[in-house]
Amino acid sequence: MAVKANDDLTTGSMLSHYINLAIPAALGMLFSTLYNVVDVFYAGQLSTEAQAGLSIGFQAFFILMSIGFGLGSGLSALVSNAKGEKNTRVARELAAQGLSFGVIATGILMVIGYIGGPYLIALVSEPGGYRDAALSYFRFLILALPGFLLAYGGNGILQAHGDTRSMQRALMVAFFANIGLNPLFMFGIPGTWGGLGLDGIAVATIVSQTGVMLFLMTRIFNLDLMDRVKRSEFIPDRHCFKAIAEQMAPASTALIVMFVSGFVVQFALKGFGEHAIAAYGVALRIEQILLLPVLGMTGALLPIAGQNYGAKDYDRVRDAVFFCWKIGFAISIIAMPLLWFGGQYFMRPFTDDPDVIRVGASYLLVDGFLFPIYMMLFSINSLLQALKKPIYTLWISIYRQGFGVAFFIWVFIAVLDFEVWGVWLGIAVAVSSGWVIALIVAARVSEQQMGGLRPQTA
Repeated sequence: MAVKANDDLTTGSMLSHYINLAIPAALGMLFSTLYNVVDVFYAGQLSTEAQAGLSIGFQAFFILMSIGFGLGSGLSALVSNAKGEKNTRVARELAAQGLSFGVIATGILMVIGYIGGPYLIALVSEPGGYRDAALSYFRFLILALPGFLLAYGGNGILQAHGDTRSMQRALMVAFFANIGLNPLFMFGIPGTWGGLGLDGIAVATIVSQTGVMLFLMTRIFNLDLMDRVKRSEFIPDRHCFKAIAEQMAPASTALIVMFVSGFVVQFALKGFGEHAIAAYGVALRIEQILLLPVLGMTGALLPIAGQNYGAKDYDRVRDAVFFCWKIGFAISIIAMPLLWFGGQYFMRPFTDDPDVIRVGASYLLVDGFLFPIYMMLFSINSLLQALKKPIYTLWISIYRQGFGVAFFIWVFIAVLDFEVWGVWLGIAVAVSSGWVIALIVAARVSEQQMGGLRPQTA
């Protein structure tokens, strides 16, 4: 029997919608990030070399995974718009076609990753143990791609229905499973099997993420929307695929640019030693944990704004944006001092290498100043997606994470000779200038699509 979700975001309290969407989403992302933290912790039980290999290998994999995130945000925007218009047929068609799109994309990306991944890893690493570890880890991790792409794509369908709890529950179970699976596959069973070392972390991810995907598929097919879905609706349709690709491609490409930017940072850091690369990998996980409430809020903005934009209730879209910003700034006030003063303490559970701790703490110090700026950037991305103008998120990302990061890091390191601090300051200037551009773009697009961001007076 199909389950009818309480999925109308065009009426009711804005606070209640944000609570119902943002808290489960943030909790899900918390367990997703803690999942990665567990991986970093266990890699550190092997060596700093293994931590550096994990950081680089996962960065390469995430470029492939970005298609899943883009598919999820694209389907969330398209399906939520259709629901806001009360067009059930189109919403169901988009959901079915989105799943078919995900299956085809997964197969193509696995081939691309197997062929191209090693070249990407070689570009940002020096020959030796940590490069070898990254290559081996990455080759195993490719097998987890179906679980990631279909899970995140499917989550976009659930999110459009106001359901962020399913993903939360799946990621919670995956996190606890990972705590047991990592040491099992890494160290094996004493006297029976010696384990796989760092590659065991990848195998644990394959098992747990496949479970996440299977659970989300059952939730999707239990939606009231899918009650009358036919097999023929899953056959690829050129027009639907085009609509999905147009909405997904800018978001996915923006994420790819973001992770290529991560490789640019790692390329700059490799001249300072493997401890700098390991420090960046650990510090990123800490940053992600503190950003989770913000990511939950800004992620909730997409289906709320999307449904209300589809319903042509533009005042409610504006209310959703400003409510998100108010809560986001309140969260920033708490998070910023933690990053400024707690960096070394946050790094210590993951490593006892003093150089890794020192370099990671310096990144978190700079990151504290960027926290509210990240919040604004994420919310603007969600708004542009909801307004069906995702192409602008790509152009902002190309400047900020493509040109900006590379250029400003070069200025601070090659011209001003700031060493590791130059990498962090280069990131800060790129993010800050990108934020200014994003504000200008958001103001102009919202003016064209719904009369501006300012409340309309009678």
